[in-house]
Amino acid sequence: MHRFELPKHLRKTSFTVMNSDAAGVPRERTRASDLIYVSRGIRVPTDAELKGSAALAAYTEVNPRSVLSHLSAAHLWGIPLPWGREEDWRIHLANPAAQRAPRRANVVGHRLNLLSGEIWLFNGVRLTSCARTWLDLAPSLSLNDLIAAGDFLVCSHGPEFPAPRTAKCTIEDLAQVIAHHPGVRGIRKARAALELIRVGSDSPPETFMRLALVEAGLPEPELNVVVRNEYGVAVLWPDGAYPEYKLSLQYDGIHHNDSRQYEHDIERLETTKRLGWVEIRISRNDLRGDHPAVVQKIAAALRAKNWRPNSPHRGDM
Repeated sequence: MHRFELPKHLRKTSFTVMNSDAAGVPRERTRASDLIYVSRGIRVPTDAELKGSAALAAYTEVNPRSVLSHLSAAHLWGIPLPWGREEDWRIHLANPAAQRAPRRANVVGHRLNLLSGEIWLFNGVRLTSCARTWLDLAPSLSLNDLIAAGDFLVCSHGPEFPAPRTAKCTIEDLAQVIAHHPGVRGIRKARAALELIRVGSDSPPETFMRLALVEAGLPEPELNVVVRNEYGVAVLWPDGAYPEYKLSLQYDGIHHNDSRQYEHDIERLETTKRLGWVEIRISRNDLRGDHPAVVQKIAAALRAKNWRPNSPHRGDM
């Protein structure tokens, strides 16, 4: 006897038994061995390697008022998270504040007061907006990790950059969501983070580099700086820069070990020197510890350009 074939739209996603009922799938078919029972009323095909929204779709279909939130929404938005949080794949699901929090296997339930514009549709899945997701992360992230998450959301690069980038939201969006929820947990940390979020930081290490320099009382490097050659053509896009001193900051991530990237780095260094700039390369090791080496490295380069310290330190948060 042939097994009832699932409709195409149910084969590559998590689905609810209600949806399979609506598609004419017999109930006994939903108990077959090729379907995984992941939670009450939710099934996943065993041969479907589900990721992202496809894996989570059924969780917002079970209750039409439920939305993915917190870490689950952060994963879908691509928000960078610290190790430990990044590996936490429990499903965060929120109901309106007037309802009980969701209670399911492998689900962290929340009750949220979500205002107009704070619920978005992402590949058919309801989730909190990126700005609201950022605010909801505030209680569980350190100040610097929350700043890095905000930097990621507001990052944009113009058409002159090799990889133009559009922001997922604006700093004003983050400020607005803070203003609308003055009593939520983590609000003081979110306000402190907002003051230090900048447009143009491509990765958490670049954010941490900037914060370490500011914390040490060094000038804050500029982001989204474009360096042009003698013909006015954009040729350099440093991760951070001090244009007044012609200092270019470049963070070398793991991808810089690639042979092609290595050749590109050499060409970039030669161009930097030819234009009268100095390139300072920063590694992951330079960012480690309570007194990261990046501070001494940048301070020495600034002093060589006749900079003298006169900036106050950022207070501890």
